[in-house]
This record gives sequence, C-alpha cells and structure tokens, in this order.
Amino acid sequence: MIAPISIGDIQVTIVSGGRMRLDGGTMFGVVPRVLWQRVSPPDDQHRVLLDTNCMLVRTPNSVGLIDTGYGGKAPRKIRQRYALEDGAPLTRNLAVHRVMPDDIDWVILTHLHFDHAGGCTYRDEDRRLRLTFPRARHFVQRNEWDDAFGNPPELMGSYFSDDFTPLADAGLLELVDGSAEIVPGVTTQLTGGHTRGHQLVMLQSGDETAVLPADICPTTAHLETFWTMAYDQFPLTVRRVKPGILNDIVAHHRIAVFSHDPNTPVARLARSANGQWQTTSLSAE
Repeated sequence: MIAPISIGDIQVTIVSGGRMRLDGGTMFGVVPRVLWQRVSPPDDQHRVLLDTNCMLVRTPNSVGLIDTGYGGKAPRKIRQRYALEDGAPLTRNLAVHRVMPDDIDWVILTHLHFDHAGGCTYRDEDRRLRLTFPRARHFVQRNEWDDAFGNPPELMGSYFSDDFTPLADAGLLELVDGSAEIVPGVTTQLTGGHTRGHQLVMLQSGDETAVLPADICPTTAHLETFWTMAYDQFPLTVRRVKPGILNDIVAHHRIAVFSHDPNTPVARLARSANGQWQTTSLSAE
C-alpha cells in the first residue's frame, strides 16, 4: 500500500484496480525482447506483470476516481489469459481506505479499454448489469466515446460495451472535447495516440502538480520515446507527444503517475547528463 500524496490541498491515493499479465511483445511493440525482458521479466507464457493503478482523489469538496481497473465481470477465459485477480479488485481495495462506491462523486476515464473502464460496471447475483459508482459523473473524451460506442470494424475487440454503455443510459456520462476542468484543480487534456480519444489528467494545487500520462507512458520502462505498445492505435502520435509531456514534467518538477507500473506507480523524473532517464520513487523523498 502506498501512502497518500499531497498535491496542495488535494490528496491522492494510488489504489490498484487489479494486477494482470499481458504478452510482453504487445506491451513493448517493436522493442526487441532481449531489451524489454531486462526491465520486465516475462513468465513461462511470455507475459509481463502489470498493475492497474487507479487514483483516488480527495479535493476539498469532492471525492473522485481516475480510471477503474478491469472490474470483476470478465469471463473465465479472459481472466485466465490475463491472470486477472478474482472478484472486483478496485472496490475491494477502496474499502481498505474506507471508501465505498456511493462516496465517489466523479470518475475520469483516460480511455475506454477494459483495463481502465471495466470497473465502471458489474453484474449482480441475477447477472444484471449495474453501475459500480451510481452517484458519479463519468468523464470521457467525445472522440473516445464515438470510437468505442460506434464499434468500427477496425477496432473490433478493442472495446466492450458492457463496460460503459450503462453510463449513458443512467445519465451519468459527461463527454469532453479537448481540455476541461472537471473540478477545481483537476483537468484533462486530449493526447490521442494510444487511442484517438485518449486523455491525460493533471492535478494542480498550491506549488505541486501531478500528471497521469496514462497509456502514453504506462510504465517507467516506457519513458524512452520509441518504447511504445503494439496496442497503440496511432504509434507515431505517441512518439510525437510523449517527449513533450515527459520533458514538461521534468522542467516543472512535477510528479509522474504510471498507470501500469507494478513497482513504481508514482515518481519524480530527471534526465542525466547523457540523456538517460532517472526515476525517484516518492517513498524515497
């Protein structure tokens, strides 16, 4: 468990939405295995360990979540393929922090892939689809919603409608176009790249700022420009926007949050004299 982080008068707690394992080749794209296995050793099925690092955000006037992990409704073969945890990891881990689903006022979804949006819904004992956070407004980029809800043939299998269509049916969907302030101190910014409607989230209060690049830079192993995922719908866009995001974090001494790093979910970033990335876990400060 990671201690809460203070961003001015905003408190952030990293809460796991569940650990999982994905094929290393898809997670690192064109990067040769001889390189990526040094930083992310695979298991006997060639899968690397990942986490789904969600952010519990307490502002002076609200309680929110950024991303929801994969939830508990995936079928058995998917759970086995990705070594998903049993049950509903996010709500279980929120309870450790004495936060119940009804306490959540808003949810930001960086994008609608199952490992970020699957926890928005669950199936009850009668297999009926229910909202996990029934009071919360859920914020999604309009482009992301259009691609996920429209289900174009080229994206078949990328989105699962049970994760997010109930949000619209319940009137809890808020579509965002580009940059937006969700609540004071919490803003989103369209990045594209990983998906057409992928967005990052920035938390800013007092003299401190934290940035969640989400799947533009999912782990500390992906800090290098050309270390991108095979899952990226627009890999050249990722290569274009990622350096700017990361250099801005360094230049302004901001905190970086990594959506899928199982060991270093939050860190300070720096560049050495020879351009090598350096990370310092906040627990070391």
